[in-house]
Amino acid sequence: MSRSRSLSFFRGRAARIVASIATGVAVTGGLAVAGTGVASAARVDCVSPPSANDIRVIGDASCGATATNGGSANAGATDSGTAVSVSEGGAADTFATGYGVALSSSKVAGQAHAYAIGGGIAHARTDNGDVTFALAGWGSGATAASAGVNCVGPLSFAVNLNTGAVCLIR
Repeated sequence: MSRSRSLSFFRGRAARIVASIATGVAVTGGLAVAGTGVASAARVDCVSPPSANDIRVIGDASCGATATNGGSANAGATDSGTAVSVSEGGAADTFATGYGVALSSSKVAGQAHAYAIGGGIAHARTDNGDVTFALAGWGSGATAASAGVNCVGPLSFAVNLNTGAVCLIR
C-alpha cells in the first residue's frame, strides 16, 4: 500500500472513531436529559480492588465487582438497577438505573464500559487491549465486544474503538 493510500486509510478510520465517540456522547447526553425527571433511590457502588469480590445491595439496587491480575472493576446502580464488572488485568466499568442491567468484562489490558439506563441491557466485553462501550436505554439492548457490536431497540449504542465497529439505533 502506498504511503498516501495508507495515510488516507488511517484518516478514514480515525474519522469513524471520532464520529462514534461523538454519537455516543450525544446519545448519553440525551438519555441524561430525558432521565432528569425520574425519582432516584439510594446509590450502591462496588469497587475492586481494594476488595477482592465486592457485592452490595441497597434497597432494590445491586452491584458486584471483582478484579484479578492487576485489573480494576467498578460497578454502580440506582433504583432497581443491577451492575456487574469483572476484570482480569484490564478495566471494567458499569452503571445501571431503573430495572437496567449492565455487564462488563475485560482481559489483557482491555477496557470495557457498559451503561444501562431505565430498563436497558448493556454488555461490554473486551480482551487483547481493545476498548468497548455499550449504552442501552429503556427496552433496548447493546453489546460491544472484541468480535463485534450489536444494537437492539431504540436508544442503543455500541462501539469497539479498536476496530471502528459501531451501531446506533435512535
